[in-house]
Amino acid sequence: MIKPTRSYCVDDFDYELPRSLIANTPSQHRDGSRLLIVSKDSDSLIDEQFTGLKNRLHSGDLLVLNNTKVFPARLFGNKESGGKVEILAERIMQDGVVKAQLKSNRSPKVGSEITIGEQVRVTIDAREKEFFLLRFCEPHTPMQVFERFGHVPLPPYIERADQKSDVERYQTVFAKQVGAVAAPTAGLHFTTSMLEDLRLQGVEIVEITLHVGAGTFKPVKVQQIDQHTMHSEYATVSASNCKKIKSVKKNGGRVIAVGTTCVRALETAALSGEIQAFNGETEIFIYPGFEFQVVDGLITNFHLPRSTLLMLVSAFAGYTKTMQAYQHAIREKYRFYSYGDAMFITE
Repeated sequence: MIKPTRSYCVDDFDYELPRSLIANTPSQHRDGSRLLIVSKDSDSLIDEQFTGLKNRLHSGDLLVLNNTKVFPARLFGNKESGGKVEILAERIMQDGVVKAQLKSNRSPKVGSEITIGEQVRVTIDAREKEFFLLRFCEPHTPMQVFERFGHVPLPPYIERADQKSDVERYQTVFAKQVGAVAAPTAGLHFTTSMLEDLRLQGVEIVEITLHVGAGTFKPVKVQQIDQHTMHSEYATVSASNCKKIKSVKKNGGRVIAVGTTCVRALETAALSGEIQAFNGETEIFIYPGFEFQVVDGLITNFHLPRSTLLMLVSAFAGYTKTMQAYQHAIREKYRFYSYGDAMFITE
């Protein structure tokens, strides 16, 4: 599935971004962001407002949304020594154990306890590389604790504490399936009315699920990107959605993925060469040379330099075109990252 025309290193995906272009807060209105239209087949770069997307989608197109729902995955507690510790959940596993990153002055020891609030006790069961396995002592279940004490897990580049408004805005209007610790940010621009208008003009809309983990911010630590080990995330693509995708393609419509998470889920489901129902873990790593089986168009935010997300976009739009688009966005002062503006890449 990967046929690189050249060997890429992580430095190829670096760029300089003025800190003033990092969006620390969302736009006043969900659909008030800007939209950069990127053509894969020409040098065209067009500046629009996100509301103009409706003019770029046509009857018979299929829009794919990620309906994962962010839970308040950041907790603050104290170690047995009294020192402070920050917990950022990666996921809540089926046995109730929480896989998480811990941040403190000194790394907590396996077997020790963390106290949250006055009564909630959490035992550190084990360590797996950068993650810790945490067990929440009865009668408290993990989700009860996160819902009561948790904070919105804003990304590390947003240098402020979470606010009440983030509870709504760091969540898509179509979020349903609880399990993400980072939002599928391309979906943050859509309003309920905008989605309804798209349906009325003949655009079909389906939902898949990919629970975004904190690993999405994991840096690439190797020089040659094909040596990078991708993080694992849980995804579901239903059989009915696969049937719909096949029908749309057969009838000449486009499959438009809203976000890199949808791309990962859809292309995982098609690794055999034909899209089929998928339910499980995906470690798919998409970088230039990848042969796409499903996605014809991509709506995505602007991503961190040297990140696997930027590599995915470069695989879809082409490396040179992607880097040109990013330089254009910087010159035109687009807002970057989770709460920033978007781009629509199509043929």
